[in-house]
Amino acid sequence: MDALNILYLSAEILPYAATGGLAQVAAALPRAVRRLGDDVRVILPRYGLIDPDRLGFTRALERFPVPFENDVLWAGLWQAPDPDIPIYFIEHQRFFGSRQGIYSFPDDGERFVFYSRASLEAMRHLNWRPDVIHCNEWQTALIPNWLRTTYQDDPFFSQTAVVYTIHNLGYQGIFGHRVLQIAGIAQQGFIAHPDIAPTLNQVVSMMGRGIIFADIITTVSPSYAREIQTPKFGEGLDPLLRDRRERLFGVLNGIDANAWNPADDPALAAPFDSDDLSGKAACKAALQQEMGLSQEPETALVGLTSRLTEQKGFDILISVLEPALRLLPVQFAIMGSGDPRYHHQLADLQQRYPGRLAFHPSYDETLARRIYAGSDIFLMPSRFEPGGLDQLKAMRYGAVPVVHATGGLKDTVIDHHPPEVGTGFRFTPYDGMALYAALVRALEIHRHPDIWRAIQRNAMTRDVSVDAAARSYRQLYRRARSLKLTGRPDALINS
Repeated sequence: MDALNILYLSAEILPYAATGGLAQVAAALPRAVRRLGDDVRVILPRYGLIDPDRLGFTRALERFPVPFENDVLWAGLWQAPDPDIPIYFIEHQRFFGSRQGIYSFPDDGERFVFYSRASLEAMRHLNWRPDVIHCNEWQTALIPNWLRTTYQDDPFFSQTAVVYTIHNLGYQGIFGHRVLQIAGIAQQGFIAHPDIAPTLNQVVSMMGRGIIFADIITTVSPSYAREIQTPKFGEGLDPLLRDRRERLFGVLNGIDANAWNPADDPALAAPFDSDDLSGKAACKAALQQEMGLSQEPETALVGLTSRLTEQKGFDILISVLEPALRLLPVQFAIMGSGDPRYHHQLADLQQRYPGRLAFHPSYDETLARRIYAGSDIFLMPSRFEPGGLDQLKAMRYGAVPVVHATGGLKDTVIDHHPPEVGTGFRFTPYDGMALYAALVRALEIHRHPDIWRAIQRNAMTRDVSVDAAARSYRQLYRRARSLKLTGRPDALINS
């Protein structure tokens, strides 16, 4: 298989800038693809929270022009001292360097239009021509549009294909018409679809344009790829996705199996693996002590690390926690931040059930590792979950997941139904009763150590590594490239 030049664009990547799962995927997937032989390079903005001097960055480009609206702005390019993969950072003081945050600024549309356009122009000035650009989320969604219009006859980019990944359809990048003027594509105007709600046709959905113009579209699980073609999960864009279903693929997320390994994780009280689980008991005891839970080795400990939002299932979880604490032999270790009402409810439960429920109201990766390792059960009751990474980490650390059967959770967690041992427990429909029943089912099986160990080992030995995703993306990059070079017609784009 001949090597390709792959440019990977993401607005965030660990360890430099992160708010969620996108940063974790962007840190692992490009590296895994590069290990397979393609020349993969990553580029993101140099936010104010990223200090080039402290991190030992070098200048890749001192200053280069970027077309912007009816003018030209200037950008710089830094490079991280990473021995495994080139990682570049777009420098622009007004849009990025003067701010400590990543998102939620009034001019986010302008900021990420500039980042996307500067990323393309930087490659020209480095004289490194990408065969495929892998765009992620709404922040990079205009690149497929530009390559079909502004750059269509540009010799440098005329043969460059685009793979566009949707991580969460709920964040589309909705802006007014001015964003198209800034991007230099206002002459195309709005792209209306007869089956889309009038309100969505009257604004610019950056993600919608990415879907329309990309050569290949992916999501982070096969089930989510099917779900978003329905009105229930499509966030108003399901007609577009159905029109492009032949170019829509679901690729399961994966984790870096070396970075998430209980056999040599220094954060844990004791190491363990699927052949020798004895160290997990020490991790459980250490977690109980650290979080102020009663030292009860036989009581099932349920862990949860999550944003405290309705999407993550907290509306039904809150309805279940108090009955579970009153009636079931169980403890809860919960970590996360988000909606203040869930903060208050969890803090109240912690006060009323001391030693039974512990709540840590912010994210801490070291504690997250200890929760995965010390928990018997890991809870993910998400209303919807495009891919999910926490359930994969929990499985790797022998915490048996209990999940709502949606999106990536459905694809990665095999329900325990004898004689099928499975890797966890799933529930449908999405309501408190179904969640409670699944938890009871898991607790009943937990009382039978031989069966429980078999489920744990099944979960721990399941391949949840990013390597499988990397192999799939290598194939999709070549498919996108073939579609671009052969000029296969696409009814939606050419209509």
